Amino acid sequence: MSSSSGDAKSPVTSVTNLLAGLLLVGGASGLLRELFGWIQFLGFLRYLIPDGWEVFGYVLMMVAGLAVGVAGDHFAKQQKERAGEKEEG
Repeated sequence: MSSSSGDAKSPVTSVTNLLAGLLLVGGASGLLRELFGWIQFLGFLRYLIPDGWEVFGYVLMMVAGLAVGVAGDHFAKQQKERAGEKEEG
């Protein structure tokens, strides 16, 4: 399905944005839970982190979220550039 509007996002960009947000929020909430013990948001992500490595795991999860977000934005910019070249050419 193609769209002529310039604001339409590809499914890959939408998935990477969702995954990046989930990793960032999950990592931050897990880190806050480990450090302060008062936030219990997205608790199912704690099963991804090995016992004894909670703080490192949640920081790594946040870094992975940032990396996925940057990669998704880069992919979206490349698609926009390719679409612009096809319209010109």
